[in-house]
Amino acid sequence: MRIRPAAPADLPLLQDIERAAGEPFRTLGMTEIADDEPPALDLLERFRKAGHAWIAEADGEESEGGGGDAGAGRPVAYLIGEPVDGAFHIEQVSVHPDAAHRGVGRALIAYAADRARDQGLTGLTLTTFTEVPWNAPYYERIGFRPLTDPELTPGLRKIRATEAEHGLDRWPRVCMHRTVT
Repeated sequence: MRIRPAAPADLPLLQDIERAAGEPFRTLGMTEIADDEPPALDLLERFRKAGHAWIAEADGEESEGGGGDAGAGRPVAYLIGEPVDGAFHIEQVSVHPDAAHRGVGRALIAYAADRARDQGLTGLTLTTFTEVPWNAPYYERIGFRPLTDPELTPGLRKIRATEAEHGLDRWPRVCMHRTVT
């Protein structure tokens, strides 16, 4: 696997990854999440231009047994985010199901942590569903901790308010933080 900055030609592929990554939410009765549209190309381009959009490309290993869709050199996962109140906020990290359970998401998050440290940021933050096994429980296993309401920064409060406006609070959500070391 190789991680690199997203290129303009990658952006439609990131939308495809997002659609595929949303499908498992159906099994949890979260069809609205599965059917949610991926980030628009102009939004992805904004993250890309800011230098905050990275993709993981498949090597031969990720493409084996994955139905042939994740061939070597093809993006299989992506991460976008931006600095928020002194931390790098992960807006989205999505892994194509054909590349799941191979450490791809963990590698992207580690890459983002390195970039955050390079920028003088103190940690990573994200918001996620508490009861989805590949969301909050996964992030806790890789070093994130839930933030209490008093710990939320103004920027995180704004992000949570926007999520609530979009109906994401229909399912329990949490803000999480991981120190960048």
